Amino acid sequence: MKRAAVLSVLGGLALATVLVLHFGVSEVVAALRAAGLFGLLAITAIHLAWMAVMGIAWWVIAGGSSAAAGPAVFVWGRVVRDSASEVLPLSQVGGYVLGARAVVLHGLSTAVSAATTIVDITLEVFGQLGYIALGLVLLVELRPGARLVLPVLIGLGIALVAVTGFVLTQRRGAKLLDRLTARLARDWLAALSAGAGAVQAEIHKAYARRGAVVLCFLLHLVAWIGTATEAWLALHLMGVPLGFGPVLVIESLLYAIRSVAFAVPNAFGVQEGAYIMLGAGFGLTPDLALALSLLKRGRDLLIGIPALLVWQFVETRRFLQTKQPAVAPVVAEEPAEPGIGATD
Repeated sequence: MKRAAVLSVLGGLALATVLVLHFGVSEVVAALRAAGLFGLLAITAIHLAWMAVMGIAWWVIAGGSSAAAGPAVFVWGRVVRDSASEVLPLSQVGGYVLGARAVVLHGLSTAVSAATTIVDITLEVFGQLGYIALGLVLLVELRPGARLVLPVLIGLGIALVAVTGFVLTQRRGAKLLDRLTARLARDWLAALSAGAGAVQAEIHKAYARRGAVVLCFLLHLVAWIGTATEAWLALHLMGVPLGFGPVLVIESLLYAIRSVAFAVPNAFGVQEGAYIMLGAGFGLTPDLALALSLLKRGRDLLIGIPALLVWQFVETRRFLQTKQPAVAPVVAEEPAEPGIGATD
């Protein structure tokens, strides 16, 4: 499995390189220079803001102010989750376990962390489906004859059925959850396997808070729609005054394509090719599409590498503290007084 992942990464990188060479290195570099360092920092800041919204959505589903940890902890956990997913594409566990572990290190119980991660991911998928559906509606309005409409519509239907089935499994499938948590523990951290019973109970508690479920879903939907502002701003800095509607169509359908190509770690090559294909329908030239893709990959590295270094530092410090041997205090023995306890 790992060999297949490595081959997928190498193949994706090779495809991305071929695309850049084919459409012109100088043109792509010129587009990147047009966006500049300001553009990279700007979209990074915007992305961090929307990641914070998604972290708050996780905090909401965990019980809000009643949770053992505050919203900042869940925002940090979300940053770790996404950083691991984007920067460590060969990780078998992915960012979900690392994000859950990050909040455990700040006081949340393992059962709550595992359960709320599962529920949060599920509600986010529903939010992403809503995001894709919105992009599809805009595509029909802007490009009625587009060939992508029917395939995306079929894919949305299949995904909706699959996610609904997953929700039912969460509420009733204790045995499946037990295997899932055991698999995660075996692959990475035993601390995240809290047992199916405890995780199942916390999942039921999370879904019982209907208001929190709805709010979590809405926050994810808004955040995903908001992430399209990054590409919109980047394109404007490159001199492409594309409207927000077309950009949202491109970004939402890009995610749909990335989801289909989940077997390719980090969608190397797939993202670049999808940008070229989708952008062409709205007058975006290949060099600009490639520059936008590379700019977003630079953003992921700018966020991910420092976040993972901090997470590793916290994890290492915690490990060293738990492994620190306890040293018993040495009590000096007082000399016995003459005549007391003395032997002849």
